[in-house]
Amino acid sequence: KAKEAAVMMLFYPKEEVTHLLLIIRNEYPGVHSSQIAFPGGKVESTDLDLKETALRETYEEIGIHADKINVIRDFSSIYIPPSNFLVFPFLGIASTELTFTLQKEEVAGIIELPLSMLLDDSIVKTKSITTSYANSIEVPVFQIDEHAVWGATAMMLSELKEAFKMVL
Repeated sequence: KAKEAAVMMLFYPKEEVTHLLLIIRNEYPGVHSSQIAFPGGKVESTDLDLKETALRETYEEIGIHADKINVIRDFSSIYIPPSNFLVFPFLGIASTELTFTLQKEEVAGIIELPLSMLLDDSIVKTKSITTSYANSIEVPVFQIDEHAVWGATAMMLSELKEAFKMVL
């Protein structure tokens, strides 16, 4: 009985360059502390569907209202064993530059990833990390400056990257 969550893979223009938004989670006692993720979170009983969850959580975490986002499609759901969440990613596009208002309790910062960097194979590396469930495990990561994006977020980025390669 996994809990359900939804996230938004949000593209937007910044200085005439397409960017993808990632958040840096705050440090807290939990398995996802300080990790890089997409805005999103747990399904609430008031959400009509998973897409609404992703849009609501995006607004709560980074201050971007649903009317600014055109949701294009969903992507493969991913089960995260350490937290027992089944996460449903959605691809959204904003057509105008965005101003973010971070929910400081959950979001420590943001990463604005240019699409060209996402598509650059040289940012995919293998790194030894320690997790809540394993010490010194080799995992694939997207190395974005000083940030190593791994786990479920890296899996979502991989699927997103492959989808772009199919159309470019």
